[in-house]
Amino acid sequence: MKRFATPVIVTMMIIGMVALLQHEEAGRDTQPDVYELRAVATKVDDSSLINMGTARIGTQHVTAILMEGPAKGKEVVGVNQLVGQPDMDEIYSPGDTLLMAVRIHNGIPADSRTVNQYRQDWELVLFILFVLILLIYARTIGLKALFSFVASFYILWQFFIPGLLAGNNPIWLTVITLTLLTVIIITSVAGFSKVTLIATLGTLCGLLLALGLTLFFGEKLRLEGMTSPFAAMLIFSGHYTLDLRDIFYSSVILGASGAAMDIAMDITASMNEILKKRPDIGRKELIHSGINVGRMVTGTMTTTLLLAYSGGYLTMLMLFVTKGSTFTRMLNLKLVAAEIFRTLVGSVGLVMVAPITALIAGVILCGVSEKKKTHGQTAA
Repeated sequence: MKRFATPVIVTMMIIGMVALLQHEEAGRDTQPDVYELRAVATKVDDSSLINMGTARIGTQHVTAILMEGPAKGKEVVGVNQLVGQPDMDEIYSPGDTLLMAVRIHNGIPADSRTVNQYRQDWELVLFILFVLILLIYARTIGLKALFSFVASFYILWQFFIPGLLAGNNPIWLTVITLTLLTVIIITSVAGFSKVTLIATLGTLCGLLLALGLTLFFGEKLRLEGMTSPFAAMLIFSGHYTLDLRDIFYSSVILGASGAAMDIAMDITASMNEILKKRPDIGRKELIHSGINVGRMVTGTMTTTLLLAYSGGYLTMLMLFVTKGSTFTRMLNLKLVAAEIFRTLVGSVGLVMVAPITALIAGVILCGVSEKKKTHGQTAA
């Protein structure tokens, strides 16, 4: 019975978290009488569009049939405004499934506009595939990991981001959020144990050191935060008082936190297994083993960060090569400097997590082990 208790409890917690995320009425927009609904395009009018190279500007009129909501089955004509930004604009064709914002009064659609392609179904399919693979491979641990995944999303969406928008200090808010996330994620996987305590302390110590480096070198590199995606759009949407520099610093630490937890847990679990197999091992030898494991893990993890950030800015790197930009100009460009800063600070934080975790694990694990050995010898 006990074997099935934990999966059932965790499943109920996941369902509860998902239910909390669905607190808004389905389909409702922030404006009264406005719904965001799924629709299928039946006809498009491109006569008002103007071609400008690879981009288009102007207005596309889309005729569509609503697939849900109070006016389900009724035809609407939505406006699709293109502003010449291919990364944001979308051009629709008959047969496309769209998300449309529709004003509905007494069951009759008054006016509408297109929002985006409707991608939610396939995103759900991909998420279900992820869940199935995770549960098939990791089983109960996978279920716990799924709970930490949903809980982390909830904390970021309902606590961290609203706190930033409210004007709270981004640095302190990040410290509180990461502490909460670290405890939840590691506890979800490892339960309440010495392993959890060690991995949590190692992660937080490494991230606090990375935060110190972020504040120091961010000031030296004169990075003001406007390099973050959508930063200018956020300011122009009415949030003029936000401290984008500290928000950028927060994003740097937040981005490295997941890998830091991974390293801390790898080292702690490895040292705990070593102690189980070799209960007579000394503290110095155990710490040395943990540091060796940390060297192997950080050797690949830092490169993983580099590849992840490089992949996100692949087209920018290609542009530099195309334009024949000098290496000096590339290094001093604000956007490149910001990504170098993000990669190196995150990597330093990861490297520091390893030895700190090994030292903490040696003190806690061997401290407990030596007490047991001393007690056993006294009893004998």
